[in-house]
Amino acid sequence: MAALLIPRRNRGMRTRLGCLSHKSDSYNDFTAILPDKPNRALKRLSTEEATRWADSFDVLLSHKYGLAAFRAFLKTEFSEENLEFWLACEDFKKTRSATKLASKAQRIFEEFIDVQAPREVNIDFQTRELTRRNVQEPSLSCFDQAQGKVHSLMEKDSYPRFLRSKIYTDLLSQTQRRLS
Repeated sequence: MAALLIPRRNRGMRTRLGCLSHKSDSYNDFTAILPDKPNRALKRLSTEEATRWADSFDVLLSHKYGLAAFRAFLKTEFSEENLEFWLACEDFKKTRSATKLASKAQRIFEEFIDVQAPREVNIDFQTRELTRRNVQEPSLSCFDQAQGKVHSLMEKDSYPRFLRSKIYTDLLSQTQRRLS
């Protein structure tokens, strides 16, 4: 109940500070956020599937366990807002109701794009301003430029580090050990 009394702006900071004591880059962190029960999920994940994640960033994002592993990695780097924004945009594009479109656009803007947003993504001023204008009259493509910039940032920066991370290498080792 006390969390409700903390201003919204300070909750993100409290969460980030709380994570400092839990920061880790291991296979165990990945299993904690798997969409299924960890042991069952890892039995379903083949070495071949996990290895394919290195083929392209989009292959990783399209696989539910790849997405979970990448999210766990981003949490260790305190940059999961990039993935959360990208996923929010993907969900936004599926919106069919004009009323919901406007409210979802405003929520995404306030959460990720606006200056000092609780989970502000790193985009340039021009993209931020274009998105601000687009949200005034929202369409399914109003976040396309910002989403593209964030996707590119993750692909060029976070994704290569993920492929070298302990989370990914431990996961590959675990799937290979199962075969032995």
